[in-house]
Amino acid sequence: GPPADADRIGTLGRFMRKTSLDELPQLWNVFRGDMSIVGPRPERPHFVEQFEGAVPSYADRHRVPVGLTGWAAVHGLRGDTSIADRALYDNFYIENWSIWLDIKIIVRTVGSVLKGTGG
Repeated sequence: GPPADADRIGTLGRFMRKTSLDELPQLWNVFRGDMSIVGPRPERPHFVEQFEGAVPSYADRHRVPVGLTGWAAVHGLRGDTSIADRALYDNFYIENWSIWLDIKIIVRTVGSVLKGTGG
């Protein structure tokens, strides 16, 4: 019946979120060139406008393409976390970019995904 289906979908959804499998469709955006593998995580347009007005350095994070994972994300700044902190970490990444920093972020992301702690 419906309750079992709802529980199964809820369990599947929680598993996909915990393991970051829900992020896989964004790989298509990387292949299309709309996103990078590493960069500031995207926000919904509605929130971008709101955050740009409230957080002084927020707009600066748009100097580079958005990414599947980023410096803020590997430091636990995902979802319901401080927008000012995310902007700070995103701007640090942009200002200190190197191939080695990208590799470090990718390795940390893979480790988090394999542990089931996000990425």
